Amino acid sequence: QVQLVESGGGLVQAGGSLRLSCAAAGTVFSFDAMGWYRQAPGKQRELVATATSSGSTDYADSVKGRFTISRDNAKNTVYLQMNSLKPEDTAVYYCNAILGILDYWGQGTQVTVSS
Repeated sequence: QVQLVESGGGLVQAGGSLRLSCAAAGTVFSFDAMGWYRQAPGKQRELVATATSSGSTDYADSVKGRFTISRDNAKNTVYLQMNSLKPEDTAVYYCNAILGILDYWGQGTQVTVSS
């Protein structure tokens, strides 16, 4: 059974940085895409960034130029480097991985940015 385990969340002041990691266990296959979503209180879950196995990336407009997604396909791990954090980045961040028609989610990690 595939499991995604996130780490790296926490509390940071505005302008600071955090790095999220998501390690996948339970499969030897490389995911077609891995990415990060976030959900703030009272809001819908939204895409933050994704990266395909071929190296293509996509970002939400709100994080372009501040966040960087990267993958280590050999380790089935995806990272999200978050710089110049803003209070509006506060949310639970979820790791997502797609393998064919299968869609996997992590348990979420809290990121809180204080002003």
